[in-house]
Amino acid sequence: MNIYVLTIFPEIIESGLFHSMIKRGADKGAIRIECVNIRDYAANKHAKTDDYPYGGGAGMVMTPQPVYDAYQSVKKRTPPDTRVIYLTPQGKVFNQNIAAELSRETALILLCGRYEGIDERVIEEIVTDEISVGDYILTGGELPAMTVIDAVCRLVPGVLNNEESYLGESFGGNALEHPQYTRPAEWRGKKVPDILLSGHHGQIANWRAEQSAERTRAKRPELLNETN
Repeated sequence: MNIYVLTIFPEIIESGLFHSMIKRGADKGAIRIECVNIRDYAANKHAKTDDYPYGGGAGMVMTPQPVYDAYQSVKKRTPPDTRVIYLTPQGKVFNQNIAAELSRETALILLCGRYEGIDERVIEEIVTDEISVGDYILTGGELPAMTVIDAVCRLVPGVLNNEESYLGESFGGNALEHPQYTRPAEWRGKKVPDILLSGHHGQIANWRAEQSAERTRAKRPELLNETN
């Protein structure tokens, strides 16, 4: 999978993602992430990408031409049906099902806004999907883009060392993950459940399923409704 991030702060993406699992996946050739600096396509000597909004109001708005030109520089290297995802609170709320859907794409383009947003005309021109990571306000789209990239890339074959490791995790099947334990068997008077020390894999699987269902009912019961 090739992922292109259109942003005026590529260093945020690079410093936050190019480590650990994502870096290993890139080193193995399973994924490739490229940051495209929108400022490089600004037609002025100060690389200015924003201006005052028509109609007045506080803040600045990202101008359309640099965004469009940055997109065009990527479009020529991607399939014609490549999805362009704008990270915005107005988008569909991101979840594991969307992550799984996006992980099946061969390429993605993520657009990160700043300030009061991006000129609506270029959004209408290039964006195919709008995604939100929650009902709150951030200073830009870079952190949401990193969230989407992390969730999507770990589902791409070859990224995780153990590709079964995500199957039982929270939201993997619209349920929360079961409790996890490691050594020592007793810590501060708290013991690991005996079933996990039994070696009976079938019973352990049943226990984990029961714990997952119990946690989901207690903490996120709405997920059970989604399953049904």
